[in-house]
Amino acid sequence: MYSRDFHSPPTYIKITTMDIEQIEHAREQALAIFEAGVARVKGFNAVADYLTQNPIADDYHLISVGKAGSSMALGALSVLKGRIVSGLVITKHEHIEDELREYDNLVCIESDHPVPGDASIASGQALLDYIQQADQEAKFLVLISGGASSLMEVLATGMSLEKLSELNKVLLSIGYDITQMNQIRRAVSHIKGGRMANYINGRETLALLISDVPGDNPAVIGSGPLTAVDEDISRLALPAAISNILEGVEFTPPPAAEQFDNLEMHIIATLEDAKQAAAYQAEKLGLEVIIHPEFMEGDAAEKARELCEYLIHAAEHGVHIWGGETSLILPSNPGRGGRNQHLAAIAATQLTGHDNIVFLAAGTDGTDGPTPDAGGLVDFTTVAKGAEQGCEITDFIEAANVGNFLDLSGDLVTTGPTGTNVMDLVIAIKF
Repeated sequence: MYSRDFHSPPTYIKITTMDIEQIEHAREQALAIFEAGVARVKGFNAVADYLTQNPIADDYHLISVGKAGSSMALGALSVLKGRIVSGLVITKHEHIEDELREYDNLVCIESDHPVPGDASIASGQALLDYIQQADQEAKFLVLISGGASSLMEVLATGMSLEKLSELNKVLLSIGYDITQMNQIRRAVSHIKGGRMANYINGRETLALLISDVPGDNPAVIGSGPLTAVDEDISRLALPAAISNILEGVEFTPPPAAEQFDNLEMHIIATLEDAKQAAAYQAEKLGLEVIIHPEFMEGDAAEKARELCEYLIHAAEHGVHIWGGETSLILPSNPGRGGRNQHLAAIAATQLTGHDNIVFLAAGTDGTDGPTPDAGGLVDFTTVAKGAEQGCEITDFIEAANVGNFLDLSGDLVTTGPTGTNVMDLVIAIKF
């Protein structure tokens, strides 16, 4: 099996002008393919397309929550216009689009992510107030995207913000995937796991979701505020670090089935949609495309080595597209970076000496971990470019500080907020 241990000294190679021209062209193509995938699932486009193809009558009260909350709200407004009588938008800090602020019938709140904070609690209360102030004949249009779990919260009895903050930090640090994290988040909330339906109380509701979870299960998207889940986490074999935090918490039972009688729900954008759109763009560029159907998951470093071994030794020439979400176990004091930057950095160590592959790993939401960067785009020159700045990539990998290395080597992917979130894409081109 091919594998290069990233602890071993990197090998530096001579790079020619022709090498650079080919690599730069392939890098531009990889970015264009990634951007096309993201555009297909952008919140504005997904909501506007759905409402155009499935017209709805009457007036609606708008609730839009998640990292794509701003973009999704604008998509609804572009189609329904004055039939949105009022609205509440809850999204991540610095994710409110300027155009939204022009609507005087909307309340826009910037909240905390990925770790809930005081703003998350305030946002949860704002949500309950907004729902309860609407009359009993009101109709709701609810738009949900990834990040909603952290952005709004109404805590169960016995659960404090301090406990919740500690819980989320543990969940992020031990390598739990999004499904596992949201299962636990639902149990300590009065609005997750379908419990938001208790406050809507049978009023007509249309919910449109952008999926950021494997399998596109609405109970997992945003921890399922409008999807009931009958589960008992006391049956789970939880690590002591988690069970100790949950001691004394009074878990809320799921709502009665009749609370969902007037609810209609649709998933309008998924990771698979992004992969297909990326593939279409690659074909437009005249490239052969291989879409890998398996969900990309597991340890980021191990996955990087696995993908690079395949690309170097077995892959056909063309564009290879994967999607999913890897995990990253962090040291006690991590530096700058995230799972996609880590995936790309490990890939860079494997690609040294292989001048016919470029490798992009990036989050479709435009962020990666706690950083404003989406990920990395690397090739056989990455390690050497960092070395020219006096930096050894192995040091940055061990410190979970690869964002700073990729910044120095010029290999960060920075898009800004994209208005969507369908997990991560890996775009590799072999030529």
